Amino acid sequence: MLEPMKKALKFTVGAAAGLGLLAILLAVVCLDTVDYRPYFREPYYAETAARLRVQAQTNQLHEGILSAGFGRARLTPTVNATNDDPAHGTFRSLPLAGYGNRHGRAAAGVHDDLFVKAVALRVDNHLAVMLGADALIIPPEVTDEATARLARENGLSREQIYLSATHTHCSLGGWGQGWATETASGPFQPGVRGWFADRIVEAVQNAIADLKPARLGQGSFATPHWVRNRLVGGLGRIDPEFAYAVIQQNGGRPSVLGVFGAHATVQPPGMMEFSADYPGAWEKAVEEATGGTAIFLGGGVGSHSPAADGNNFASAERMGRALARELAADMANVVLTNRVTLGLLGLEVTMPPLGPRLADNLRLRPWLAAKLLPARPQVFLQVLRLNDTVWAATPCDFSGELALGLKDAARARGHRAVITSFNGDYIGYVVPHRYYHLNSYESRVMSFYGPNVPDYFVELIRTMSGIVDHDEDPG
Repeated sequence: MLEPMKKALKFTVGAAAGLGLLAILLAVVCLDTVDYRPYFREPYYAETAARLRVQAQTNQLHEGILSAGFGRARLTPTVNATNDDPAHGTFRSLPLAGYGNRHGRAAAGVHDDLFVKAVALRVDNHLAVMLGADALIIPPEVTDEATARLARENGLSREQIYLSATHTHCSLGGWGQGWATETASGPFQPGVRGWFADRIVEAVQNAIADLKPARLGQGSFATPHWVRNRLVGGLGRIDPEFAYAVIQQNGGRPSVLGVFGAHATVQPPGMMEFSADYPGAWEKAVEEATGGTAIFLGGGVGSHSPAADGNNFASAERMGRALARELAADMANVVLTNRVTLGLLGLEVTMPPLGPRLADNLRLRPWLAAKLLPARPQVFLQVLRLNDTVWAATPCDFSGELALGLKDAARARGHRAVITSFNGDYIGYVVPHRYYHLNSYESRVMSFYGPNVPDYFVELIRTMSGIVDHDEDPG
């Protein structure tokens, strides 16, 4: 009796030791500590900086008389159909993108329409297009398909296409693959990508076809009562600026580009119909007042939530229309000019290794993280200069607090800066380094690339802005 017990105990101890060794081995293979090495001494930085130096040598400004055109395409899908017909935006069912706690449920119908809208700007025979979509983001795969078509059919380079999204959490999903992406956008449906890309192409081509002599004006106003810092509350800062550009065709209708940094999350997770949230209400109100086209671009929305008076469609409507009234009052003071300076600079940025965390100083190794996250080794940054204002498009939920610093730097040069998110790539949240150790959704769950990305991006945007201002040497 004693001998079998000894054998059983020996086996148990051996098995436990084996499992322990296996656990240690798995931890070594799968986990690592956070990489805090200075980004400016790393190969990815050197590679990006070298690429930027080359581009700076050939970058040119274009000055002359402005022509502009406006275009739109309806993005609203048709759901509850008998059969799927993605080419025409028709689906038996389609999830909403935005809130993970919807668990991929299908949309029930349409509350208000979604659109993709574009403005084409031509100066000195050089063309740029600025586009906004009533969507959570513009997914990278959709960007790839749309920009490939625009290059083939219209000769547009990626640098000439400035993308953003309203970040509504009630737009079409189903466009992403993989656990992390499908948590936010619902089960993958391949046909959605083609439909979304087609809407982008149609809006851009409509805008190009509409080019006519035009005038441009830009402005901004502070509206702090509509935004709050959701990450640290009063311990942090908010960017209260609503920035805008007005493009008026000679003898014709205007287009207004508006940028604000509050998340488009007035609608709650329980809202199961397609809706553009408060940006859609703003667009509609501006178009009713002007007879033109209104395009909302998500600003520095990282850490910034809307300070609406409720969480339903009526609240979104009130917020959007109030912002439209404030815009109308400020627009009365804007001076329009037909002479425009246009500058463009796009940069492929090599990223640091992936490093999503399980704990404050414990991250997944890049090889494992790449299986869970939709990561690319390079992403796109872009700046576009319109007269004295530099617009910067980022591939993330870019922090409103970081945007404040970039705007201060621009003012010191005698210029203005406008920062937008969701430029057709996506790498999660980029929030100030000082918040990296917070155990929060933005600073831990959605901070995919480690602690150095905020400073890395800010340096690149400042340098790129200086290049299109022609007052900074990238060294």
